[in-house]
Amino acid sequence: MSELKSNTAKKILIVDDEADTRHSLKESLKNIGNYKVLVAKSGNMGTWFATCSWHKPDLIILDLMMSGVDGFEVLRRVKQNKETSDIPVVILTGRCDEESRTRAQGLGCDDYIVKPVELKDLLSRIEKALTSHKTAT
Repeated sequence: MSELKSNTAKKILIVDDEADTRHSLKESLKNIGNYKVLVAKSGNMGTWFATCSWHKPDLIILDLMMSGVDGFEVLRRVKQNKETSDIPVVILTGRCDEESRTRAQGLGCDDYIVKPVELKDLLSRIEKALTSHKTAT
């Protein structure tokens, strides 16, 4: 994590319709000290945050199971938009079936994590996605 700490705060967008999950993730990431955290409580709101130039995140943490616009559709929208296709997307979901994992990977997610997850593991995978993205650009 030392490489990330030496840079300016990375902006992470959490897209999840469960208030407890959003709050817990936001507080955990903010307490680390090197992340600016935005939250979206719906797929439409998450898509909007991702595409707005002043909100554009460095990474998106996305749940798949949301009412209305689900995470698969948000992922599709983000990855098909030229302005946002380079944003790494980490799926954080309760869906542990292989079909969901394969579908998300086919839509371009950078990582797929099944809830619950240890904070240490999540942070490691966020760092990996951010570093991989930085190296690829």
